[in-house]
Formats: sequence, structure tokens, C-alpha cells
Amino acid sequence: MNQPTQARIFTLKIDGVDVAAREHETILELAQENNIFIPTLCHLEGLTEFGGCRLCVVEVQGSNRLFPACMTTVTEGMEVTTDSERLRVYRYMILGMLFSERNHVCSVCVSNGHCDLQFLAAKLGMTRVEMPYLHPSMVVDASHQHFIMDHNRCILCQRCVRVCGEIEGAFTKGVMGRGASSRIIHDLNGAWGDSKTCTSCGKCVNVCPTGALAEKGKSAGEMVKRRDWLPYLRSMQED
Repeated sequence: MNQPTQARIFTLKIDGVDVAAREHETILELAQENNIFIPTLCHLEGLTEFGGCRLCVVEVQGSNRLFPACMTTVTEGMEVTTDSERLRVYRYMILGMLFSERNHVCSVCVSNGHCDLQFLAAKLGMTRVEMPYLHPSMVVDASHQHFIMDHNRCILCQRCVRVCGEIEGAFTKGVMGRGASSRIIHDLNGAWGDSKTCTSCGKCVNVCPTGALAEKGKSAGEMVKRRDWLPYLRSMQED
């Protein structure tokens, strides 16, 4: 009878501290287990990794490039730096690009005070946006009976796309376009309210890190997202 293969245990350093990690574990997972803060927006426990926001980049000794912590698995003897002047400048630049690409006005946003983008800007010390604002003309899709999609506040993290396909299994949401002109679409780029596949479950609304997806009837600061159910649903699928 074959015995189950035990996962290898690696020893490495994060910010000079010796830590142990399981084989196939990512740097981000290991950092979170050890209460080491690494900023991220597209990552959410219970969803597959996307590696799109690039806020979680870290330095690895022996290489000049930066590595996305959510997509980089640990190796024996690895030495990782999660906070340095270089990383702070890079993350500040990414946040500035996210704010400048769309029309984020926190004071009137339904997620004001409950927004991941806003939280990280404060956490990383952002006091102003140094890049020129693009001021794109973005639509607000209020065709759904219960929810609103405000493209002005979307950061294209694709959490909504992933939860719709991976957890709900509806595959209603997708992405159209390239670069800063990309946007979330429903079915074949129709109005959300006309979708034949949307189940109105609200999962996409609750995983959204900003005010891009919200419940109708919410005013500024009233949209609080719940995500504690996501890891549970993922574990039930795996069982």
C-alpha cells in the first residue's frame, strides 16, 4: 500500500526572520501566516490568484527583478524583503496609476471608509496623486434590479470575474478591451439587467474592493462588503 507523500518543509528568511514554509506555498501565504503585511488588491482568499495589481511585489536576494508574492512559491534558503525604499516607491506609483486611470471621488463613494484601495493609500502614506488624471468618460450600469456597476471606480482586479465563474459557476462577467481602456462586461457586452446568466447572488458585489459594485439604495459610506463566506464555499467545493 502506497503511503501518502508528505509535503516538504522549506526554511527561508522574510525580512531577516527565519520562517518555515510548506512546499508549493506562496510568499504571500507565508507572510500572512506570520503576520507580515504585504499590500494587495487582486488577491482574495478563496479565489485563484490573478497577479494583476502588482502591489504585492517583493525583493528576493540574488535577483534584481521584483517578484509578485501571490504568484511566487517559496524555495529552500530564499531570502525575501517585503519592505524597502524601492518597494515603497513602486507601490506608491501603482496606487497613483489606479487613482488617475478612473474617476475615484472618495467623499461621495458608497464604499467610503470601507474601500481596500482607500485603505492601502492611507496605509502606504499616499497624500496626493502625482500622475495626471485621465478623466475617462465611464458609464454607470444601473440596469440590474438590485445592484449597480460603476466603471468609474473599477480597478480591474477581476475579483468579480473570478468569483462569478469559480464560486457561483455563472460565468456572467468578463473583461473587454486592453490596458486602461479595459472594462468589466456582462455576457456578450450587454446591460447587466438583461443578463440571462446572472443569478443575482451578490457575490461579485461583496468581493469588489472598491465602490465599483454596490447594492442599490446605498449612500456615501454605507456599502460594507462581506467576504468571510468565501473560504468556506471554496473548501466545500474541494471536499
